[in-house]
Amino acid sequence: MSAHIDGFLHALERSGLAMHKPGVTADGCLHRYRVEGDKAGSTNGWYVLHLDEKPFGAFGSWKTGQSETWAPGTAETMSAAERQAMAERMAAAKRARDAEQAAVQTSARKRALDLWEKAKPADSGHAYLARKAVPAYGIKLLREQLVVPLRDVDGVLHSLQFIGSDGRKTFLTGGRKRGCYHAIGKPAGALCICEGYATGATIYQATGKATAVAFDANNLQPVARALRRKFPRLILVIAADNDTETPGNPGLTAAKEAARAVGAVVVHPQFEGSAHV
Repeated sequence: MSAHIDGFLHALERSGLAMHKPGVTADGCLHRYRVEGDKAGSTNGWYVLHLDEKPFGAFGSWKTGQSETWAPGTAETMSAAERQAMAERMAAAKRARDAEQAAVQTSARKRALDLWEKAKPADSGHAYLARKAVPAYGIKLLREQLVVPLRDVDGVLHSLQFIGSDGRKTFLTGGRKRGCYHAIGKPAGALCICEGYATGATIYQATGKATAVAFDANNLQPVARALRRKFPRLILVIAADNDTETPGNPGLTAAKEAARAVGAVVVHPQFEGSAHV
C-alpha cells in the first residue's frame, strides 16, 4: 500500500500539484488540500483515492482547472473486468469533482459579487491603464488593483480578474472562467473576441466595435461558442495574440480553432520579420 501512496504522491508532483504537507486518505471520497506554493490556508487541490484490490486515484486543482487520473497499471495490462471497474471509478470521481466544483463556484460567485460591490470605478490614471494607453471600460478598482468582471452571456457575474500596477494578473480562486468574458460596448453588425483586457480596450478604441475579453487562449473557443449561440447572425472576429516567440504560437492556434468552430474571421498583428500566416 505504501508503494501505491508513493506512486500517487509522485503523480501529484509530476503534475505540479504536490501537497504542501504530504498525507492522503484512501477512502474513495473527495478531499481538498493545499498545493505546494499556494498561500497558507488555501485548499485549491483536490483528490480521490482508492487503495483496495484495484487502486485508482484522481486529482486536480480548482485554481488551474487541471484534472488528472492515476493508476499503478496501464489499460494494456488490465483485464476487461478491471478496465470496467476503472471506468466506473473514473465516472464516480468525476461526479464527486463536478459536485464539489459546483459548490466551489457558487461560493466564488458570492465572493465575486461582494468584492465587486465594494470596489470603486477605475479611471485611466491607474498605472497599468496609463502604460497601455487605454481607458477603463466597465472595470473597477480595489486596493490599487484593477478588477475585471467575468460574466456569462446572461450577464451573471461569476468571477473576477485582478490586474496590479505592474501588470500581474490573478483570478478569484474557484471562480468559473470557461465561457465567461468581459464585454466592452454593445454588439452591432460585428463582435470582436480577444484574450486580454488591454487588447480588448485597444480594439474598441480603434474600431468602435463591441469586444469580448476572453482572458486567455483556452477560453477563446468557449466564449466564441457562447456568443455564437446568443448572436447567431453577427459577424464574429477573433483578434488573436500572435505569439511568434512561443513554440506552436498558442494564441494564433487557439484563435483559428475557435474561428473554425463558430464560422468566425481571424485577424492578428504582423511583426517585422515574421512570416505571413
